[in-house]
Amino acid sequence: MLEVSPEIEKKINDILNKYIEGEGNVISLLQDAQETFGYIPENVVDWFSKKLDIPESRFFGIATFYAQFHLKPRGKNIITACCGTACHVKGSEKLISTASRELNLKGDEDTTEDGEITFEKVACLGTCSMAPVVIINKKMHGKMTTEKLAREIKSITKAKK
Repeated sequence: MLEVSPEIEKKINDILNKYIEGEGNVISLLQDAQETFGYIPENVVDWFSKKLDIPESRFFGIATFYAQFHLKPRGKNIITACCGTACHVKGSEKLISTASRELNLKGDEDTTEDGEITFEKVACLGTCSMAPVVIINKKMHGKMTTEKLAREIKSITKAKK
């Protein structure tokens, strides 16, 4: 069993009690864990698995199936680029390159070294008439250009300083 600190154990015990009292399901338990930690830590899944006698594979199967779940820490600021057909045709690849360059992300990295910004790509946001679309901290930006995206990223990085 992976170790959990007493502080983390108190938090996950609270989640477990809510799960038991409310006759919750694994999805609601994972949602609460993610709400608490910002992502779903492996040691928390291990702990829940042992306490509930539910295989870890069931937790991870659900967590990897639904895009809402994240298995590693995310930045305080989230930038999401749509990669659907309309956005792709209208230049989402240039936006992705711009964001990666501005954030100094290499290869498969999606979070800046300082943990401030996570950049993610999604299959489709369903906003084709506004393509290309980028969501920055839950605010949708349609007809995005590389210049506007670079300015938005710079404003986020300046604000944190």
